[in-house]
Amino acid sequence: MHTAGFRNLAQHWLHGVILMLALALVGCASLVQREPVRINVVGLEPLPGQGMEMRFAVKLRVQNPNDTAIDFDGLALELDLNDKPFATGVSDQRGSVPRFGEAVINIPVTVSAVAVVRQALGVMDGKAVDTVPYSLRGRLAGGLLGGVRFSDKGALSLPDGLKSLR
Repeated sequence: MHTAGFRNLAQHWLHGVILMLALALVGCASLVQREPVRINVVGLEPLPGQGMEMRFAVKLRVQNPNDTAIDFDGLALELDLNDKPFATGVSDQRGSVPRFGEAVINIPVTVSAVAVVRQALGVMDGKAVDTVPYSLRGRLAGGLLGGVRFSDKGALSLPDGLKSLR
């Protein structure tokens, strides 16, 4: 009986040590400071849609200013125009952005008919519009810490035909 008690105590101690080591590794990993990735929209291509929705392939240039590669296994993206939700998309593609490198990634996005109408009404409210403010946010999924989040803000220049709408 005395040996069994010692064995249980040793097992509990060993489990405690393993747990402490695991927590220490997670703590060290969270201390690694990574520079945020840089994202630029470099293209938009139409895709076939269903019913009243519109679909596009958004091309993003992802720049990694860190000294380790960013491996990803899935992507998510949200695009707002004029501070209103416009398009969302997800992809299960895998890839890697090399250390101090870049990659162009395609993400299919869907624009609902409601979002198109909301944006059209905003353009037709009587104000002259040359640019539309946008915000983009998303995530490259994967890795030990769940992935890398990104965001970008700016203004999109409207084509000449849309600038005159009132």
